[in-house]
Amino acid sequence: MDLSKIVHIPGKSGIFKLLSQGKTPIVEALIDKKRFPLFDTNRVSPLSDISIYTEKEDKPLADIFRLIFEKNEGKKIEINEKNLRSDFTAILPDYDSERVYDSNIKKVFQWYNLLVDNGLVDMELAEYEIERTKAIENKNHEKKDSESSPQ
Repeated sequence: MDLSKIVHIPGKSGIFKLLSQGKTPIVEALIDKKRFPLFDTNRVSPLSDISIYTEKEDKPLADIFRLIFEKNEGKKIEINEKNLRSDFTAILPDYDSERVYDSNIKKVFQWYNLLVDNGLVDMELAEYEIERTKAIENKNHEKKDSESSPQ
């Protein structure tokens, strides 16, 4: 699953697939397949750069999507607004419940369902994500080492 070409645009609902990069990038909405250009004024966040707070360290969204995929056997997840937190706890027990809001959880579930609808969720790690995960792990280990070393 390569989330580097799937983006979130604040202020627009849903997520978008980056079709072309250049002077004026083109994106396609995963909901309705409508295409439009991105301009300098559009803030864009690749899903590969988004993570969820946990008690220990941030968890990349790709890892969370994989956990949901495993738990639901590759099927869409049912979004029940009354059970958002308990459903999310079943997937990621150590998420930081004070910093992760219901709206965040709902968005993760909605995005996962959009990715499933478009056949974009699988269990394979893209090369980009492998490198990114290693870099995050190295950074966390360096941070722990510096915190534990006497000064």
